Amino acid sequence: MRSIPEIEREIEARVDSRGFELVDVRWGGSERRPVLRVRIDRPGSEPGHGVTVDDCAVVSRALEPWLDGWEGLSERYVLEVSSPGVDRPLLKDADFRRFKGQRVAIRGHDVLAGLARRLEGELVGLDDEKEGEDAAAVRLRLPDGGEVTIARKDIAGANLVFTWK
Repeated sequence: MRSIPEIEREIEARVDSRGFELVDVRWGGSERRPVLRVRIDRPGSEPGHGVTVDDCAVVSRALEPWLDGWEGLSERYVLEVSSPGVDRPLLKDADFRRFKGQRVAIRGHDVLAGLARRLEGELVGLDDEKEGEDAAAVRLRLPDGGEVTIARKDIAGANLVFTWK
């Protein structure tokens, strides 16, 4: 199923109006039975202290009547609202700022910093002082103590890494 940007923008506005943050929207299923997966979080929450099942139900109840009326969406759609999970994806520049100091995994389109396609370490921060869309870079402290800088445009995906204690 292809993404429908108008629906995604409205979902973000409706999620925000309920006091939550839209992490991402994923489309699946088929044209006849689309599956809309919405992940939400609490703004500023720490890993492990985010949304509850009740929070997901609140957001789901807020979205369903509006989605039911959307003409371009099959009436057989499935809506799934969930937390981002312990391996929360980092998708926006704000995510890389918010989770500074956390353990993260970064996957590259190609080899990152001349080391590997997947690097794991402590998120040091986001360098975004330069102008331009492609200027932002993520700084990562590797387990050996070394630091690398990875251009955001080279990142295929990034997520928090849950550490059992």
